[in-house]
Amino acid sequence: MYLNHFKKRRRQVFSILCMTLVFCLTSTNHLTAQTPPNIVVIVSDDQGYRDLGCFGSQEVITPHLDRLAKEGAKLTNFYVTWPACTPSRGSLLTGRYPQRNGVYDMIRNEAPDYGYQYKPAEYEATFERIGGMDVREKLLPRLLKQAGYVSGIYGKWDLGVHKRFLPLARGFDDFYGFTNTGIDYFTHERYGVPSMFRNNQATEQDKGTYCTDLFQREAVRFLKENHQKPFFLYLPFNAPHGASSLDPRIRGGAQAPAKYKKMYPHLKDNLITRKKAGRYEFREKPKGPVITQVVSANKRRLEYVASITCMDAAIGNVLDLLDQYKIADNTIVVFFSDNGGGGGSDNSPLTGKKGMMFEGGIRVPCLVRYPKKIKPGTVNEQLLTSLELVPTFLKEAQIPLPEDIVFDGYDMLPTLTTQVESPRKEMYWQRRADKAARVGNWKWVESVKGNGLFDLSKDVSEKHDLSKSHPEKLKEMKAHFANWKKEMAKADPRGPFRDY
Repeated sequence: MYLNHFKKRRRQVFSILCMTLVFCLTSTNHLTAQTPPNIVVIVSDDQGYRDLGCFGSQEVITPHLDRLAKEGAKLTNFYVTWPACTPSRGSLLTGRYPQRNGVYDMIRNEAPDYGYQYKPAEYEATFERIGGMDVREKLLPRLLKQAGYVSGIYGKWDLGVHKRFLPLARGFDDFYGFTNTGIDYFTHERYGVPSMFRNNQATEQDKGTYCTDLFQREAVRFLKENHQKPFFLYLPFNAPHGASSLDPRIRGGAQAPAKYKKMYPHLKDNLITRKKAGRYEFREKPKGPVITQVVSANKRRLEYVASITCMDAAIGNVLDLLDQYKIADNTIVVFFSDNGGGGGSDNSPLTGKKGMMFEGGIRVPCLVRYPKKIKPGTVNEQLLTSLELVPTFLKEAQIPLPEDIVFDGYDMLPTLTTQVESPRKEMYWQRRADKAARVGNWKWVESVKGNGLFDLSKDVSEKHDLSKSHPEKLKEMKAHFANWKKEMAKADPRGPFRDY
């Protein structure tokens, strides 16, 4: 009798334990399913369309970025919103056209272009020092906070130097990097002005250390400290941007460590002597012939490609950590260049380069890896832009788009996961008097560097101007652009450029 009671009681306890275990496993799976994805956005600076192995280069060594392409999607028809740094970066963090978020030109000083070094008191009153993105704009890290994300940025900020403009005031929790458009890779100075910050304080603590190594160090630290919670890691390198140095022997190109330059023995590490000073060389010289040493074309290419390979190695360390912590499957990794390639780059088969409205200035290489949803080895040729990033990330984080903000982008994940048609049908650009529009496969350019109407489905290199043979299409494209301009003019005005 007692034995039968004991057996019955044991079965009841066993049943309860099994039910508890099932509940715990179900709850754990539910929590895992609801865990928002981590987000890693890696941005290179002035990298050419072809300057990755996975985009066709037979010269540039990029094994880790090539791995990213094999494990995710390669976007061949991806655009940024402006052909140079500052406005492009403002858009990728807001999901809004530069003309809508207010940063539709560069926040920089031009006097150093002509060899002038600001005195400290002068620099404090320059636009590069006092300009910044309108404080009413809500950037991605602030929007992600409501889902519990921790956010860090390590590298190039470029949206203002005053404390109210710096990353910590815009939603980031941690910042180490430089605040303006370019620096010397070793001294961290911009035309002689120290430019590295840790959070809200300027710092020269790491002066002399190659900056890509520093940005890698900080990104690794961030991942070690935050890999157990949802995070947004923004890693905007300055490579392979030219060094912003007043010394013409440096300024003509990027800078790279000797270790990586040795990987390109076919390129010469030499300077050349020139008797005539160019725009970016010293002007305050005695009268008479100017003799100066400048970077050769060979050296410019060498520093450029070696800086990319060094950056690629840093990216590899970040990817390895995601694997080590077993969070790669639930992490969206996006890589692209902030604009078209500059000096030393290869933008083929595109025409144009940084600063231009032709494809070489605004179409950039882009890679997206999200193992949980994106099939590896995908090549996506549909029209997509950096404006799509913020809506995509918010959708995956299950954060509704704020109703008081007009976004110019779309959730692009369905296009990347199922190859459904991109919701993006048109795109517009304006840089001062330069204009461009893309509607479907048609592209119109009106600029100081050239004009034309092109059918990109047949002529991605923009070699054949169809303006005369298709006058109605030209008229239609200009009308589309005019309508976009009206929409931007109606937008709630934002500083720092707009008069209101």
